[in-house]
Amino acid sequence: IGAGYVGGPTMSVIADKCPNIKVTVIDIDDKKISSWNDVDLRNLPIFEPGLKEVIERCRNKNLFFSSDIKKSISEADMIFISVNTPTKNKGFGAGYASDLKWVESSARQVAEFSQGHTIIVEKSTVPVKTAELIQEILKSSSSSDEYKKTFSVLSSPEFLAEGTAIKDLENPDRVLIGGEDQNAMESLSNIYKNWIPKEKILKTNIWSSELSKLTANAFLAQRVSSINAISALCETTGAEISEVVMAIGSDKRIGSKFLSPSPGFGGSCFKKDILNLVYLCRFYGLNDVANYWEQVMFMNNWQKHRISSLIIQKLFGTVSSKKILILGFSFKPETNDTRESPAIEICKDLIENGAELLINDPKVSKVQIEIELGLKEFENNNRNIGKWQFITDINKAAENADAIVIVTEWEEYKNLNWRKLSDLLRKPSWIFDTRGIIPISLLKELNSYYWQIGSPSKNYND
Repeated sequence: IGAGYVGGPTMSVIADKCPNIKVTVIDIDDKKISSWNDVDLRNLPIFEPGLKEVIERCRNKNLFFSSDIKKSISEADMIFISVNTPTKNKGFGAGYASDLKWVESSARQVAEFSQGHTIIVEKSTVPVKTAELIQEILKSSSSSDEYKKTFSVLSSPEFLAEGTAIKDLENPDRVLIGGEDQNAMESLSNIYKNWIPKEKILKTNIWSSELSKLTANAFLAQRVSSINAISALCETTGAEISEVVMAIGSDKRIGSKFLSPSPGFGGSCFKKDILNLVYLCRFYGLNDVANYWEQVMFMNNWQKHRISSLIIQKLFGTVSSKKILILGFSFKPETNDTRESPAIEICKDLIENGAELLINDPKVSKVQIEIELGLKEFENNNRNIGKWQFITDINKAAENADAIVIVTEWEEYKNLNWRKLSDLLRKPSWIFDTRGIIPISLLKELNSYYWQIGSPSKNYND
């Protein structure tokens, strides 16, 4: 249940690796299901490297996408709940707690339409004790149903990184199964064993499984915020962030992953899961622990606004009516996901200060950007002094622009002719590299001022 960023790729890989199992992905969104069934695989609702090939191999063989909720649930022996669990925006826990309305709705649909014994697998990222909610709904159904339905509830959270989701599914670091029913756990384990070594399949109680997902994301987000805090210190002290990363990343106790400075973390999980963890800690009276994890979020928000402020500062303290080319809007390369992308806050800050933004992204649509910014293309109203437009021709957009801001490290941007782009800008001009993708060897050839995150020696191209 749920044909989004988790359900679509996960179930497609299961179908690909288990040809003898019939997999049906269902969703109440008919438009989304139509996209998954589109003959033209370029129109899939999600972009992930390798996903198109998996769909091509399996679709309409043992992989099906449907909006027939009742029929699909009634036929299922095992049901994965992969629906969205956004942060609540009102009511108790607003701004921190997860909104479980879609999980609850899915559980009620399973309770109503399932037949015989059904195994339910939590795949969505959920707060600890969500399984109790599902079990309570199912228990109420089974006790009143004349056909005596029975259920087993398991937790098997996803540990995917968008942009590498198919690789992560095909060769995961580990697969986690939490539950109480050993037979149900073994049934799920047998599916994974079709392509995953049994030593990578970890079994825990259901509460440990749910908490492990939140904790993993919190730890990864903490590393991002930590290195971003150090990048700011590097810029003011003369240290080079790349050299600091090399030094500390060589320590086997620390490792090199998630130590790349950036404009902040994005995506659907990190922010939501940290806020959820903060809410849980406060709920159980662990206020000091909650405050500790909340600082990770504060640092991430600070980093995004720090970059916006720095851009304005470098452009003589004002961006009013200045043209700024934004390269990248997705929260990371190789995905069209824009949820919590650093580009959103950076662009909003610049528009609110009067900038005219020219936004490019290889996979993000104009409609997505309109939704995220809450402002239509070319619109200039009383709330927003500036405006934006979507562009595909980067060279044309660079003509007489005042600055370029690299927000997402798409491979296409690394291979741009930066000498030519620099020459096209209105002088004096700036290139702001929030990802450090332009080679140091090229800097002296750029006819623009250049700022790179965590690198004070490159603040000016003297």
